Amino acid sequence: MRFAARGTVAALLALLTAAPAAAQPATGEPLMQTSAQCRNHDRPPPAIDTSEEPKPGDPSPTPLPVPPEPVGGTRMGECGLVLPPEAPALPGAVNAAAWIITDVSSGTVLAAKDPHARERPASLIKMLLAITAVRELRPEQIVVGTPEDAQQEGSRVGIGPGGEYTVDQLLHALLMRSGNDVAHALARALGGVPVALEKMNALARELGALDTRAATPSGLDGPGMSTSAYDIALIFREGMEHAEIAKALRTRSLTFPGHGDTGSFEIYNDNKLWDEYEGFTGGTAGFTDSARHTYLGSAERDGRQLAVVLLRGEPNPDPLAGQGALLLDYGFALVDAGRKPVGELVTGAPDAQPKPDGSVGSVPVTEPPTTDGEDHQTATGPDTERSAFGTYGMPLVVAAGLGILVALALFLRKKRAARARAARTA
Repeated sequence: MRFAARGTVAALLALLTAAPAAAQPATGEPLMQTSAQCRNHDRPPPAIDTSEEPKPGDPSPTPLPVPPEPVGGTRMGECGLVLPPEAPALPGAVNAAAWIITDVSSGTVLAAKDPHARERPASLIKMLLAITAVRELRPEQIVVGTPEDAQQEGSRVGIGPGGEYTVDQLLHALLMRSGNDVAHALARALGGVPVALEKMNALARELGALDTRAATPSGLDGPGMSTSAYDIALIFREGMEHAEIAKALRTRSLTFPGHGDTGSFEIYNDNKLWDEYEGFTGGTAGFTDSARHTYLGSAERDGRQLAVVLLRGEPNPDPLAGQGALLLDYGFALVDAGRKPVGELVTGAPDAQPKPDGSVGSVPVTEPPTTDGEDHQTATGPDTERSAFGTYGMPLVVAAGLGILVALALFLRKKRAARARAARTA
């Protein structure tokens, strides 16, 4: 099966430029609801096993706070489908509980479904680990494999006790093959699993990924694990700012060191869209019993890179990679048709933005681009849209007041001069 032939995108573009259809979800869900009415607005659905139960004596993690206003714009707080006005229905069968299509180049959100619904990331959380590792570790640093690395549950690349691996090799294996043994080795290099998780979660807060809490470095289910489609898209965009990560995602094969009597061996990028989607630039997939199937993928055409994130999906009738291809098609067609974005990836936590005086505190974030044709830019200070005076109103008011005072002074001066002349004449 091959995805995204030019004819597919042309057909989508024809739909977008034809007479508009009503943009109501097929499920009957309303287009507009507040985030507090959305399912899973503060925590993922209940786990189906005991993987998220705390260890004896440990407290259960409380849900992450929900921001008073949805990060990324008002429409990012809606439930169900979030589409541009008068957009046609989605093509094909996309069954993920939450998904998002973003323009990595501009940071705009093209379309989404439950973008801030809290779900489990599975292996998609490895992107957060990768950014942390690039920030903290030298690429040539050597990490020695341990039995604990090799015994990690789930997918493994083949790390063995005594094997010597550079951080750069581990980063490639992490993103090419989604190895849980590699994630554990990188977490050790960051100071151990608890320290690595602290650093990952601090990075999530720094980026403004307020729905995200990593409970394990690999994405295996754990107490308090949480993310959203919006957050994974935000984290992925940050990852693309690091050349090491962008390169690793695009690498098709790599010679990986062996250990003991095992010689080196080839590892291959396991993303299914490499030979099936035009312009594909990499991605990753994940699965756990509670997270179900998750997927992250990106593609580039005509200098524009789009990304899709799908959470809690099922491979029926298409695998998540195929559903991601359908959403990428839809996103490129929206761009070609000139549809307005429905939101924005806002980098930087709303509760840690710099104040005008240089201190740090709680400062609201402005609304992202709307669909009214006006351009709104991300604010780095107080929310000017919510100010009674706006961005330029206060300076204009001050200038007007000074003008009135000057005019009054000139009037009084002229009046005193007239009285003086009258007195001299008398």
